[in-house]
Amino acid sequence: MNKFSRILVLAVAIVASFYFFTTHGRLQPASQIGSWISRPAHVELTQAAAPQNFDNDEQNNISVYRRVLPSVVSVAARTVQFDFFYGEVPQEGLGSGFIVDREGHILTNYHVVENARQIEVTTSDKKKYRASVVGLDKVDDLAVIQIQGPSLQPATLGDSRALEVGQKVYAIGNPFGLAGSMTRGIISSLRPVRGPSGVLLDEAIQTDAAVNPGNSGGPLLNSRGDVIGINSFILSPAGQSAGLGFAIPINVAKAVISDLISYGTVRRPSLGVRTLPIGPELADQMGLAADYGVLILQVLQGSGAERAGLRGGSEAAYLGNVQIMIGGDLIVAIDGKEIQDQQDLQHVMNGRRSGDTVKVTLYRGRRRLDVPVVLGEARGQA
Repeated sequence: MNKFSRILVLAVAIVASFYFFTTHGRLQPASQIGSWISRPAHVELTQAAAPQNFDNDEQNNISVYRRVLPSVVSVAARTVQFDFFYGEVPQEGLGSGFIVDREGHILTNYHVVENARQIEVTTSDKKKYRASVVGLDKVDDLAVIQIQGPSLQPATLGDSRALEVGQKVYAIGNPFGLAGSMTRGIISSLRPVRGPSGVLLDEAIQTDAAVNPGNSGGPLLNSRGDVIGINSFILSPAGQSAGLGFAIPINVAKAVISDLISYGTVRRPSLGVRTLPIGPELADQMGLAADYGVLILQVLQGSGAERAGLRGGSEAAYLGNVQIMIGGDLIVAIDGKEIQDQQDLQHVMNGRRSGDTVKVTLYRGRRRLDVPVVLGEARGQA
């Protein structure tokens, strides 16, 4: 068979196949192809032989959820934004919170209720209450609001001092307005991180438990259902969970909640000094006894540091173009915790209250001293 004949036979075969499938390959109604579709009077389904049994892990998930859910609330904060064309425009933000006592005090984030003109709280049993702001703490991104209602169930506050990376955690809240949602994950890290508002959290709890808009202010829980953190914000270019959620340690909240309820603000403790961080280079230039710590430039009048006899600088010097006073005490530790810079100093202060006594370890010249200092109330100083 020559080449032309083979091509002709192939073309005939293609045309024949196309004709067959276009004329005989169409789906036909059931009435035309037979009665193979059955319609029995009773449908037999394969079903489980017994009710489902939950494994230990599932039982713990369920137990935590049932225990804590009555303490978790949804928070709707109504604010007013100014628009150039329309003037004042009402807006509503959604967040979460949790009840901390039977008086109806609720802990949430500062940014959830910031500038709110009206706050409505919805409990897990769908009851709605008008809430009032009791106290605000912008520094720690915390707020206390209050409702009046019967049979309120407070959450159990845990201890965030002994948290470990890898331990199991749960988040319950109001993501995207879906109240009563629970997610599970682990503690991914314990790290300092700066939130969207610019506030630095010294020991934020990083978790991969899904945290989304609306979870802010809700509880982060351990495997016993104790609150170990307050979900605060996420890091995500998409604006939703990317496995990087951050919570404020509950011990930060426990340190300030009494002040927020009693005074409406936080009476932050202070040594009453202005300081300069010292490194090896500066220590060598100044002839200091240690190559780390914070050098006291000034002791504020009437402060706890002044009453304890701490000394500020007495000799003028220049650091670049800035005049400073040197010759003061060099603080190297407080209550045994090494102080490298002002952040370390602030971290120690965050764990104390006004009126507490701390042991300040310092160098005065070449002498190492331990000096007890009663902390005063901060007014913009360390």
